[in-house]
Amino acid sequence: MFFKGSRYENVATDTFTGALGHAVKFKRIRFIPDTPAQLAVIVNQGERLDHIAHRIYQDPELFWRICDANFALRPEDLVSEPGRAIKIPPSEG
Repeated sequence: MFFKGSRYENVATDTFTGALGHAVKFKRIRFIPDTPAQLAVIVNQGERLDHIAHRIYQDPELFWRICDANFALRPEDLVSEPGRAIKIPPSEG
């Protein structure tokens, strides 16, 4: 359902069965794990979080690791203010 390396890869899947017997699979709530940072970067004007992830990890799809370290739900929350320092965790945790 989710690609290998997705932040939801290890989140448990559950099933809800409605009154008519129709089953719907869903992912349970994902709680943000403790994600300690190893460094910080300053956000430049117009920069996107996937660009930062590519520069740091050589993988733009790891942007969510940076979100977790900064307790952000959406990538744009971290890059909307140029000059802001954001925490960068290790690529795996």
